[in-house]
Amino acid sequence: MIWLTVTLLAFAAGVLAQLRLRSPLANPTLIGTLIVAALLLLTRVPYDTYLRDVQPLTTLLAPAVVALAVPLYRLRALLARQWRALLLGGLSGTLIAVAADAGLAHLLHLTPDAARALLTAPATSPVALQLAPFTQAPPALAATLAVLSGLIGALILPPVLSALGVTHPLARGIALGAVAHGIGTARAREEGEHTGAASSIGMGLAALSVTLLVALLA
Repeated sequence: MIWLTVTLLAFAAGVLAQLRLRSPLANPTLIGTLIVAALLLLTRVPYDTYLRDVQPLTTLLAPAVVALAVPLYRLRALLARQWRALLLGGLSGTLIAVAADAGLAHLLHLTPDAARALLTAPATSPVALQLAPFTQAPPALAATLAVLSGLIGALILPPVLSALGVTHPLARGIALGAVAHGIGTARAREEGEHTGAASSIGMGLAALSVTLLVALLA
């Protein structure tokens, strides 16, 4: 249980840093990931050992993602009125993300395992783990790339949207959910309930789109 404790303490350190610094770079998930990764490298502990130790947290991951859908119920009337824009925005955002990942794999000459793992990166990590057997990608790599995709999206996308003049909460939310899934939704909830609810829809559409794409390619 050592690594379970280390992971929780690392995330707590990230939360404290976010409260003190008030900077997008002070993302608790990013800080926690960097701390744990550094400790794993320093102690030369294999990732499989770490994964076994944090299994209780991994088990809670899927219910936590489902809990992000709670705002959908509270805002169901508003979301029902905007369903066409949300559906179009979520699906197009996910397809663009998949195309970008495929292009990045080709540009960087990634190995077949890495390229297959990158294919499911736009989906949230629990979905990427479940799809790994179908894409024949290493499950740990698929989950890691999904988390990295979410981290990068949650860091970069909000200022990019602001620079582009995208201020509508539903537009910002659907973009964050479609590209940065669970981590992006956590970031979107910081902007408001409407943004968080739209992000939950974007995350769900991304998971559905990537699953259908894998089913067609399998």
